[in-house]
Amino acid sequence: MSTTHVTTHVTTAPTDERQPLWKHGVAASVVASVATTALAAVASAAGVSFADSSGESIPIAGFVQMTLILSLLGVGLAAAMARRARRPRSTFVRTAVTLTALSFVPDLTFGFDTASAATLIALHTVAAAIVVPTLAHRLARTR
Repeated sequence: MSTTHVTTHVTTAPTDERQPLWKHGVAASVVASVATTALAAVASAAGVSFADSSGESIPIAGFVQMTLILSLLGVGLAAAMARRARRPRSTFVRTAVTLTALSFVPDLTFGFDTASAATLIALHTVAAAIVVPTLAHRLARTR
């Protein structure tokens, strides 16, 4: 009695094929906007003023607007790097981390009190922690 073995090879899509970047980027931007706004509201209720040296305070609605706008700019940046950068993922991550660090400068120089500045820096970090990995995961390592 003879036995025949059949080997089947399954071909999968290359790992560099990604879901549409913009769909995941928009979703991450919305999640980041909701998260930062909710955390800002909690901080405000706990006594953080978000007022600068002139006494002008950041309204809670400003958190959702600015987070959404700047996160969507990050989506555009990631899309541009996907098309032009030799190493889209690492180039995007390095650029995003640098821009996030630069976003701390106004928090430290616009005359916010310590609690407001620390909270704003934390909120920038939360938004970046949501958006950057989501986008980076969908970028190819190399082109």
